[in-house]
Formats: sequence, C-alpha cells, structure tokens
Amino acid sequence: MAERRKATGSGEDSLSRHILPNAGTMVGVCTTLIGLVKIAEGWIGPSHVDEAAALTAILFLVSAIASYLSIRLGNGGDLPVSLERCADICFVIGLIGLTLIAVLFAYETI
Repeated sequence: MAERRKATGSGEDSLSRHILPNAGTMVGVCTTLIGLVKIAEGWIGPSHVDEAAALTAILFLVSAIASYLSIRLGNGGDLPVSLERCADICFVIGLIGLTLIAVLFAYETI
C-alpha cells in the first residue's frame, strides 16, 4: 500500500517548496502573455485575453504567497497545512485557467 504524504509546509520535500518557484515563473509567463497580446492587438484588434491572463496571474500570485507563508510558518500547526492546500488549489486553478485562455485564444473565441 502506498503511504500518503502528510502536507507539512516545512519539510525538505514539502509541496510548498515546489509550488513557490513554479508559481513565480507562471506569474512571469502571464506577464509576458499580456505584453505580447498588447502588441498583437494592433493587428488583431481588441481582445480580452490580457484581462483573463491578468486574473490567472493573480491566482499564481496568491499561490506563491500562500506557499511562502506555509514555508515560513513551518511548524505552526494547522495553518501551514491549510496555506499549502490553498497554494496547491490556486496553482492548479491557474494552470487550468491559462490552458483555457490558450485554447480559446487559438480558436479566436476571446
């Protein structure tokens, strides 16, 4: 039987230590996307892709902040675990949102 890993927020291999750098990178990806869309709007006309990308950037920022606090609060009880769970959920929702934005933009829906 596989043993379930307990989310702690303080261990060497905690989920928060993986989420934090990746969430920061995804904020950068969203920022780059916004810049590229602003440049492309001159040719393709106005779209809402930049607004949607900004919302996903906020999700990734919340994820990064929650994972950072989870690491910093380490052994403080249930709060680091809750923050790590929040970081995980926001990160996954951000990834899903960014993927939907890409698909809808590719099909010129947004």
